[in-house]
Amino acid sequence: MGYHPRALCDLRTLWNHHRNPMHPLIHWIESNDPHQARWRSESNMPPPKRVMIADDTMKADDAYRLACEGTALLWRGDFQNAKQLLQAMSRRNTRKLERSRKVAAQPGEAFHLHRQAQSQRARTLAMILIPLDADYGIPLRRAPDMRLACSEAYGPGEEASVASLRELLGLVGAHEWRKKGVEIAQLDARIHPWYGVFSPVRGEYLELVQQAPLPSTELAFDIGTGTGVIAALLAQRGVQHIVATDMDQRALNCARDNLSRLGLDKQVDVIEADLFPAGKAPLIVCNPPWIPARPSSPVEHAIYDPDSRMLRGFLGGLAAHLTRGGEGWLIISDIAEHLELRTREELLTLIVASGLQVIERMDILPHHPKTADKTDPLHAARAAEVTSLWRLASSS
Repeated sequence: MGYHPRALCDLRTLWNHHRNPMHPLIHWIESNDPHQARWRSESNMPPPKRVMIADDTMKADDAYRLACEGTALLWRGDFQNAKQLLQAMSRRNTRKLERSRKVAAQPGEAFHLHRQAQSQRARTLAMILIPLDADYGIPLRRAPDMRLACSEAYGPGEEASVASLRELLGLVGAHEWRKKGVEIAQLDARIHPWYGVFSPVRGEYLELVQQAPLPSTELAFDIGTGTGVIAALLAQRGVQHIVATDMDQRALNCARDNLSRLGLDKQVDVIEADLFPAGKAPLIVCNPPWIPARPSSPVEHAIYDPDSRMLRGFLGGLAAHLTRGGEGWLIISDIAEHLELRTREELLTLIVASGLQVIERMDILPHHPKTADKTDPLHAARAAEVTSLWRLASSS
């Protein structure tokens, strides 16, 4: 089936209030008939307003031009050809970014230009759409079986839907991470991140958690546990009881799964809480998002913390939740300082204003390959970055 300009539609996006007000619908015209389906987007991208039917006759230049103009392509051809088309569009986008890249005078400007380029790239490459059956089967030639990956991310299938090909490929990648796990040297074991839960691929901060002297082995709180990796490491170091908290249901389930795999679920209670659980502890650990900026998708909440809200909340409530002589461990990188998004003076002022004092700061250089990638727009900041574990105590 070829594509035709008459297949282009510009219909107002509607919400399906009758079945579920939280599920947006995507609308399109096909064979002169109106169609609609549930729209799925883990990045919270709204359903495209203009949708064209496309197949194997679509040329990459045409697809890229239409995507840049905001027209989505609902694929009816061979699935593998759709993947090749997406790769071709990605190459065109990369060349466009290289031609238009500006040399920013200030690190903060470089960061905002980088984020803007990332957002534009994500929107453009999300414009190839794939239909999904109610059980997440893909009704296209040579389509792989993505049902398990979709179920892990979206939950049980209920109805036919449409999703971005780029997102679906991301689901498959996340499924492989979850299945194989990430080797954590400090644990001598694997952690299995779930979709939407930040993967502990950067392990230098875990070296700090492993090396810092424990003020007590009786009890610890792990604030914002994510995959549960810090709670697991504290348990392996001999902390008898750990309460790990998070607000995200996927993170809670992921942490419970990992701790169970490691045989540490009796040692660690994973509970839903906004930062602190009830009571006090002699050790409270938090690894908040390191960059005070707005996330563009749910998974980015592990990286970006608007106005340093989690950092402020942790420091502001820490003294009240520490037992006498207890310590709070703040694990954070200084990359925000190198990007001119937060100063060291602001962090120190926040610590003092929270009724805290610094016992010690333990530092480590990052190991990840981006520190050596001079083509990275943020290379200067990444090359200078230091990750620290701040040992904090109540000043009263």
